[in-house]
Amino acid sequence: MMNGSDLLADAFGRIRDEVRDAVTGLSGPQLGIRLDGAANSIAWLVWHLTRVQDDHVAEVAGVEQVWTAHGFAGRFALPLDTASIGYGHTSAQVDVVQVDDPELLVAYHEAVHDQTVRYLSGLSEADFERVVDKRWEPPVTLGVRLISVIADDLQHVGQAALLRGILERRKA
Repeated sequence: MMNGSDLLADAFGRIRDEVRDAVTGLSGPQLGIRLDGAANSIAWLVWHLTRVQDDHVAEVAGVEQVWTAHGFAGRFALPLDTASIGYGHTSAQVDVVQVDDPELLVAYHEAVHDQTVRYLSGLSEADFERVVDKRWEPPVTLGVRLISVIADDLQHVGQAALLRGILERRKA
């Protein structure tokens, strides 16, 4: 019988699979294309959705983000503040999220996914009611925070998949 943790792990696993599909086999220039010069790139979308998941899950789990703990900040070497997750990025900041190797995006997302699933596996049903953010009305519970991350990730990975499809049709 599935519980809440199992359902959330399944949802995060689907995001992981879509991330792989969205970036695998693309070149660095393809990852960085901004279709109209201002649209977010595939690289930025996947980096951002992974940073959001990393940031939000690490915060509620009380652990260090994979971004810093596993050295991904250094491996990406982006000219951004280490704490940046993409919220409020200007067009110029989106431009600097350049990734030459799609496997780096996949590796970072896989590591974040693994940390997320480890955290979920230790939760009880009662944990989902714990308030994790009192800045909102009503206050945000752990369950709502995790669903919010899933919703955001799904939107962004869908955008990345759409952009990939457009790029592939352009080659035909």
